Amino acid sequence: MPLKCQRANRNQGSSRLCPNASRRLLEMKKVRLGDSDLEITSIGIGAWAMGGSGYRFAWGAQDDNDSIAAIHKAIDAGINWIDTAAVYGLGHSEEVVAKALEGMSQKPYVFSKCERIWNEQGEIAKSLKADSIRREVEASLRRLNLEVIDLYQIHWPEPEEDIEEGWATMAELKAEGKVRHIGVCNFNVPQLKRAQAIAPITSLQPPYSILRRGIEDEVLPYALDQRIGVIAYSPMASGLLTGKMTVERAASLAEDDWRSRSDEFKEPRLSKNLAVAAKLGEIGARHGRTAGEAAIAWTLHHPAITGSIVGIRTPGQVDGVIGALDFRLTASEVSELDSNL
Repeated sequence: MPLKCQRANRNQGSSRLCPNASRRLLEMKKVRLGDSDLEITSIGIGAWAMGGSGYRFAWGAQDDNDSIAAIHKAIDAGINWIDTAAVYGLGHSEEVVAKALEGMSQKPYVFSKCERIWNEQGEIAKSLKADSIRREVEASLRRLNLEVIDLYQIHWPEPEEDIEEGWATMAELKAEGKVRHIGVCNFNVPQLKRAQAIAPITSLQPPYSILRRGIEDEVLPYALDQRIGVIAYSPMASGLLTGKMTVERAASLAEDDWRSRSDEFKEPRLSKNLAVAAKLGEIGARHGRTAGEAAIAWTLHHPAITGSIVGIRTPGQVDGVIGALDFRLTASEVSELDSNL
């Protein structure tokens, strides 16, 4: 992006990037997701926090206009996919995504999820029963205002005894044209194998960051071997690695922000996590990048990772992560980070 244009956008709080910058970024390299025909950018828009407050896993209150402006700015910057879920805001995140995409001639890919359901009191339950999944996909299609969902995923492998029924139903939805491709989230290797015995898995969505690496020994090597696309979530550890989190900010998180109940945002872990964020900030600064961009780049260095989901809530947050579209760490920088853990 021309520097003059970049400064103007930031100074004016614009939700749009300059046309030349947008065209340049749109031409950036994309990677095929698993066995699909989806060519995705290295980062995607995460719409979890856009669900707003009012349920157990909320991120606190959220302004829908900010969410919509953030989506527009990220898409203008070149990101070509959005990841949401029915349970985010108990349907509200999907509705916000639909509003943001209304009237667009070229829409980004839209990914969503099933399996987490809720009742009229907002109590969340788990279901992989065929009739439940079929109700869920129809509800998501209505909320998203789509005829087909590009990637539909099982949110959690729960209840575990119903994995086969749930995955068989997902395969049926694909055959029927309700969804283009099907994937899973939070599955371990034995669970992946159980699903594969029924139908191929296009993608896996696991948590992955420099602070959360439990999938490295078994899950990522298996996905790479089986050519299952991997889209990592929480690459910035839910805000811990953005460079913006502080001890004071963590202590003042809203009561309805799930992070206020997380041990990662409390001592003794908090100070250790913020020290890692500081190191990421140091390495990022060498390249004119933020700590958040360095954290995202760290996830993308692994050959099994196809893309990372980056949560955004406001247009301003896009500026702190968009560089991750084309920023990569060197092998020595990865080693430097790993040695500081």
